[in-house]
Amino acid sequence: MEPFPVGRASFGPSRLAADELWRRAVELIEDERADVAGRAVSPPIDVAHLRTVIGGYDFARPAPAEDVLGAVAELLRTATVHTTHPRYFGLFNPTPTPLGVVGETLAAAFNPQLAAWSHAPAAAEIEAHLLRFLGGRLGYPAEAVAGSFTSGGAEANHTAVLLALTRTWPRYGTDGLRALPGRPVMYASAESHLAWLKIAHATGLGRDAVRLVPTGSDLRLDGARLAALVAADRAGGDLPFLVVATAGTTAAGAVDPLHDLADLCRDQGLRLHVDAAYGGAAALSDRLRPALAGIERADSITVDAHKWLSVPMGAGAFLCTDAAGLAETFRVTASYMPADVPDTVDPYTSGMQWSRRFIGLKLFLSLAVAGRAGYAEQLDHDAELADLLRARLAGTGWEIVNDSPFPVVCFADPGDGTRAHHDALARTVVDGGRAWISPVELAGRPALRACVISHRTTSADVEELVRAVNDARG
Repeated sequence: MEPFPVGRASFGPSRLAADELWRRAVELIEDERADVAGRAVSPPIDVAHLRTVIGGYDFARPAPAEDVLGAVAELLRTATVHTTHPRYFGLFNPTPTPLGVVGETLAAAFNPQLAAWSHAPAAAEIEAHLLRFLGGRLGYPAEAVAGSFTSGGAEANHTAVLLALTRTWPRYGTDGLRALPGRPVMYASAESHLAWLKIAHATGLGRDAVRLVPTGSDLRLDGARLAALVAADRAGGDLPFLVVATAGTTAAGAVDPLHDLADLCRDQGLRLHVDAAYGGAAALSDRLRPALAGIERADSITVDAHKWLSVPMGAGAFLCTDAAGLAETFRVTASYMPADVPDTVDPYTSGMQWSRRFIGLKLFLSLAVAGRAGYAEQLDHDAELADLLRARLAGTGWEIVNDSPFPVVCFADPGDGTRAHHDALARTVVDGGRAWISPVELAGRPALRACVISHRTTSADVEELVRAVNDARG
């Protein structure tokens, strides 16, 4: 076996040495895929030991590549919450598809520069094709879809705010907020992802410009309360401009009333953005797609492929039908950039990032090989497992406290409704390594949350989760 070179020579190893390195890397990846189900979902962590091991790499001397690979794989095995585990019922972190992992590798190896179309025609056209496909499934005219792949939902949602500000007040792009006659304010559900606060901070709106609208008992944004807030803000001199609906809230999987909110925005002259980072994947399933009815009326939509579409993080997407608005928001002219190619769009002129990774490849490969029908089958299977989980929990005395078309199950112990009790139950399950769930509060009510998010999860894993929470309850 030819050793992998060290020092400067490691940048250009021989084919034989590189093949041997890849063989070892694939072996480690496949070992993890085969063995993860037999490990604790969340291993105990010794922080001091972890830092000592990592700190041993002072980079003063080169180390053998195989030794480093093996050591890092061991760190990841022993000091990671295994989101690829079939009993990870946690946040929207899925087990990535094998083609998604291959896509990440190809994107890194070819390293296309996705700023200018002329530098990466294949990559740019693959992403544009994917955006048209996703937009078409969500109800937009496919030929009119514009947008970009993003690092994740936060960047996509940030894009939505910038586009809304630019389209509502054209002077915002050049003169900033000082050019406006008052303070812009925006609205989102109190159950929405609170990245909106960071986005408001970053755009200069200020966190107080985000109005978190109370929800009804169904955990969906309350349209009557929204209308009252808009009226009060206008009366007070503020400038309402954007309503955010969520299609699949993080805590409970709730879908806000999209048609009602679209009607309100039309009547009030407001823009509507739908954060479908999680729930947007349902557009690929004919069974689940009706839960998104009305999303096609939104001015813009966020979808995260690294959530329910099961590709490696990060992979968000921003979708709209306003190519001119995106160009107005992001276009820049720089002498060092390649000249425009007719009938193409340079990605850096329609999104936040300049140089960026070929994000869409992992989704393209996964979709091309599984097909939409394959994805639909998996999404429907997840929803069926969630139905099984609800039934098993209800049958053993738990109260189901959310109503979602998606596989997010929130449940409470009717014998003790305190936050401390539910926190302790979740901690017992997680520390035992049998599954990963989280405590949550829904409109102030403590509960436990489990989401079926891994394509490896089976009915046996659901049954084990039910046993684990019942054992924790005692």
